Amino acid sequence: MNLWATLRRLFLSSAQPHAEADLEAFQKLIGYQFRDRSLLTLSLTHRSVARTAGNHQPSNERLEFLGDSVLGLVIAERLFSDRPCASEGALTKLKAMLVNEAALSQVAIEVGINRFVFMSPEEERSGGRDRPSIISDAFEAVIGAIFLDGGLDEARRLVLELIYTRKDTIISDSSQQNYKGDLLELIQGRGDGMPMYEIVSESGPDHDKTFHVVVSLNGARLGEGVGSSKKEAEQRAACMALEKLSEH
Repeated sequence: MNLWATLRRLFLSSAQPHAEADLEAFQKLIGYQFRDRSLLTLSLTHRSVARTAGNHQPSNERLEFLGDSVLGLVIAERLFSDRPCASEGALTKLKAMLVNEAALSQVAIEVGINRFVFMSPEEERSGGRDRPSIISDAFEAVIGAIFLDGGLDEARRLVLELIYTRKDTIISDSSQQNYKGDLLELIQGRGDGMPMYEIVSESGPDHDKTFHVVVSLNGARLGEGVGSSKKEAEQRAACMALEKLSEH
């Protein structure tokens, strides 16, 4: 049984009986019609559904990996063009603020993308539809799917329309502080190399995981952080590292 058939079976018997109609509504929402419907379905499929359907079923994780790179390219290209006098460090910081988990999930929820993510009933009951890590990953997966289906121009249109047009609001939001970007800028400014992030432990069920991350530089531990997503834990580790480095 293919993924779409499995999803139909799951959702026709769940609290979301209109999965096929939802895909049509989603395409109208983002202003793009997929040639390959399976890419759209896959981009919206959280791993909780894939695991419910069987271990052989894919989730949106690979598309999220691709979409993350496409998103970074589009934002970097536009910032480079729009801010010809900005330094590399300033551009790096602005880019990081526009593509991080908090910004992406905020935009996705504002637009309504989170309403269309396929997830297991258990995941939904636990608040998964508003969980930043799930929603931001799905957003990136959609970008990756559009890139494969319609090319870079279509992916660029979506990113600029939904994210870049909101750049002023995102950048002015103090909660968007990007500690990883600040740490990278500080270390590179000193010529000390690159910070390395390592997940030292994971705990909890799939729908409520806790990640413990350590950041180090040239083998020396600078900070550690714990969060409900890898990105959140990395940000907290970077924050601790910045505090430590500022003392010297």
